[in-house]
Amino acid sequence: MTARLFIDGAAGTTGLEIRERLAGRDDLALITLDDAQRKNAGARRDALNAADVVILCLPDDAAREAITLIDNPNTRVIDASTAHRVAEDWTYGMAELAPGQQAAIAGARFVSNPGCYPTGFLALIAPLVRAGLVPADWPLSINAVSGYSGGGKAMIAEFEDGSEATAFRGYALGLAHKHVPEMQRHGGLSHPPIFMPAVARTYRGMVVEVPLPLHALPGRPNRAAIEAVLAEAYADTPLVTVAPDDASLVRIEENAGTDRLTLRVCGHDDQARLIATLDNLGKGAAGAAVQNLNIMAGLDPLAGLKL
Repeated sequence: MTARLFIDGAAGTTGLEIRERLAGRDDLALITLDDAQRKNAGARRDALNAADVVILCLPDDAAREAITLIDNPNTRVIDASTAHRVAEDWTYGMAELAPGQQAAIAGARFVSNPGCYPTGFLALIAPLVRAGLVPADWPLSINAVSGYSGGGKAMIAEFEDGSEATAFRGYALGLAHKHVPEMQRHGGLSHPPIFMPAVARTYRGMVVEVPLPLHALPGRPNRAAIEAVLAEAYADTPLVTVAPDDASLVRIEENAGTDRLTLRVCGHDDQARLIATLDNLGKGAAGAAVQNLNIMAGLDPLAGLKL
């Protein structure tokens, strides 16, 4: 049976990336609205309720409003906004997060698509907290930089029309970024991590880095122990790879244009740099949404993804 899909917000950056991954597939039937219909509440309501699965590519408030338009118990939802990532009754849509997470997504009605930064952070930290190598109350920090496409159409315009001349821009200096609650909750942390994001003059790509003073951690795990836990956690995950520590450089563009996520444990036995590289529009957004769609529809989880 062909699953009926409606993308609410299909004209935005994430929606367009999702559409690109769905091109040529015959296992999904896409419900579309023209420009006039997209602004018509009645047409949107009809499309939302006619779909087997809806992907919301909307701002937070609009995503919450879209949920209220669904008046049947059968339509399933993937929300790519921040609105429901720590909400009760929503399943977190990161299939690799923990054992059983993919099965939970498969059976869920409401799935929250992870944020791009949290995807890299949680992939690095969640297995270590689960294994007891990093205590839940450890004071973690995250240094991260994304391509400017992560800021949506407004930021893309800033960087491409000449109004933003900088090569690197730090932001969220008040340490209250909307991704922090997501990182804390799904990382199993007692306290919010210190999150230091930035945007660089490159369209897509992302580096997420977590420093660990191994000598200060309980049990004093060495670098090899950290790497072994991550390698075991992702041994059977085709999109997540733990690369050997043989790189002299890590580039933001490493996984740009793909739906892959690469993890590294660099450093030595006293200090480690945990590094994740991914595409902020791929595994950090549209790729994750398509992966969740595939899982929920009972299809090949990798269908349409860029490997």
